[in-house]
Amino acid sequence: MAQGQVVGVDVGGTFTDLILTDPASGAVRLAKVPTTPENQAHGVLAALSAAGVDLPATALIVHGTTTTTNAVLERKLAKTGLITTQGFRDILELGRRTRPQAYGMTGSFTPVIPRNLRLEVPERMDAGGQPLIPLDEAAVEAAGRRLLEAGCVSVVVHFLHAYANPAHERRAAEILARIWPNEHITTGHSLLSEGREFERGVTAAVNAAVQPLLERYLARLTAELEKGGYRGEVLVMNGNGGMVSARSVSREAAKTVMSGPASGVMAAAHTGRRAGLANLITYDMGGTSTDVALIRGAEPPVSNEIEVEYAMPIHVPMVDVRTVGAGGGSIARVTAAGLLAVGPDSAGAQPGPICYGRGGTEPTISDANLLLGRLDPTKFTAADTPLDAVTGAFAEKLGRPLGLSAIEAAEAVIRLANIKMAGAIRMVSVSLGADPRDFTLFAFGGAGPLHATALARELGIPRVLIPARPGITNALGCTVADLRQDFVHTLNTPLDTLDMAKLSAALADQAAEGTRLIEAEPVALTDLRRLHSVDMQYRGQTHLLRVPLDGPQISREDLLARFEEVYYTRFRIRLPGAAAAVVNANTSVIGRRAALDLATLIDPAQRRATLAEAQTGHRSVRFDGAWHDTPVYWRDHLPADARLTGPAILEQMDTTTVIEPGDSVATDADGNILITLGAAP
Repeated sequence: MAQGQVVGVDVGGTFTDLILTDPASGAVRLAKVPTTPENQAHGVLAALSAAGVDLPATALIVHGTTTTTNAVLERKLAKTGLITTQGFRDILELGRRTRPQAYGMTGSFTPVIPRNLRLEVPERMDAGGQPLIPLDEAAVEAAGRRLLEAGCVSVVVHFLHAYANPAHERRAAEILARIWPNEHITTGHSLLSEGREFERGVTAAVNAAVQPLLERYLARLTAELEKGGYRGEVLVMNGNGGMVSARSVSREAAKTVMSGPASGVMAAAHTGRRAGLANLITYDMGGTSTDVALIRGAEPPVSNEIEVEYAMPIHVPMVDVRTVGAGGGSIARVTAAGLLAVGPDSAGAQPGPICYGRGGTEPTISDANLLLGRLDPTKFTAADTPLDAVTGAFAEKLGRPLGLSAIEAAEAVIRLANIKMAGAIRMVSVSLGADPRDFTLFAFGGAGPLHATALARELGIPRVLIPARPGITNALGCTVADLRQDFVHTLNTPLDTLDMAKLSAALADQAAEGTRLIEAEPVALTDLRRLHSVDMQYRGQTHLLRVPLDGPQISREDLLARFEEVYYTRFRIRLPGAAAAVVNANTSVIGRRAALDLATLIDPAQRRATLAEAQTGHRSVRFDGAWHDTPVYWRDHLPADARLTGPAILEQMDTTTVIEPGDSVATDADGNILITLGAAP
């Protein structure tokens, strides 16, 4: 297995971030370049060039991509057809009888596959997997030819109850393979062995619709890397926080949705584990959006119940990340009702906020931070007069209709953005039965440290952890992430009649398959872990709860006791005598890689002996309606044992950290900053 330099590269909505680590020398190189939405490979190559990466000397490249996520959210998908059981072509639209607006009567929804490309064929299995209607093979071939004539490049085979018996789906795929011009054939059961037809169908449809896009993108990228002399493996981050080879990732392309946010959560878990902080609320604020997750016991949360947007459940295991449309580039505006609104529209990478000097004209969160002194206007050299341009936009577009000055409008924008982001944090903490006061806020992303202490104060979180390289954390997650394979097998059986030997066998089989897949990857591992769990519910309920297991063997009584405890923890109520059911058996196999020494992320040679030597100047910064003369420090120059009290501004290559008045700062051996909140300013 190859040893040498490792590159982690993450493509975000605004910036493409890269980190190179050399285990032999301990050297670290960083790069942050604008994302190239028209072809993300260009941004990746630009980041490699900016960091001076020697591709022939690089052993491994790990890539987090937004290719599939953006394609789904923007509906820029490959033309895809669906072949399904007669009478069930509309299941992708009928869904769960929910509404786009929970309390409204209007809204719209566009299914992944339009109705004219959803075809039916005679066949039927019952819920127990017994054939009721044989598969009409001629109808399958005819349907495939109709979809090809309609211009489809991918096809989904999604039959009723295929999770119980996939024989018809497998046979249909064999028939289609004879006439289909490529390998973009997705069978629902092979991607998700789950009993719910809507969720399984949408997941399969998403997989088929993004498969050609991901394959083309990775083909272009790997070809360019090989042209530059790279001979190693390209691993792609999956949404579950693990990695898989670029050679095989497109077969299960849906698993790469939420790849970027997952890598950040993995980096947070790794950093928190080393810092002795196992319970974290991760807060990743980039240029376009903010992602939030809850980490307990240093284990990132993985769920197969994620809905990326309305009526878009992608039920493959993914890190449980919640997203809100508030990033540094989020546009502030006054609505027709005369109210201030922030996001979800974003200035993106092009033209970006006004202060970028690339032609942006709409006021954004980043511009508000600039006006309030939190960002240094002299760093935005692309614009002729960045501060004047920003002031004029805030005064004209926000201040005048709201009756505020430009500065007051900027304060209102920051306050409203913080409220939106605090709501996202509450969604993953309080709503899940967790008290934010028991956690540390792990703030990262290019804009996260600007808002972290204000959010923590809003939520009553006592501590904030800022990693050494907040703006490169997602790329760092690529370098520290492990290999991971997740499996879900539907049982959907009452606990009192469940064959416990069958459950144990299913878990053991999943563990064996995961071990085989991970050991086939050309990556050095230090350990192999196997995690088992089941999804359970009380009969008649719809929500599922994840029940962790110690291993594949468990008694009926022990399983019931564990489920009752999980239920009580989540809902604070016990239901003695209620009938429980086991819905899914889950297994995760994790191949651990060698840990990265985070202390190398800040060069020790750059540190200064005193705080005074690390200080670069002063500037006036506005906190809670008042201006404060605030010292500014270059973070890389802070002493290893630095201690200070706010107000303060910490600047570095990839972000700026705001320390509010009264908050205290300490550093640790890995270069992390731990902020303890004081009294409100």
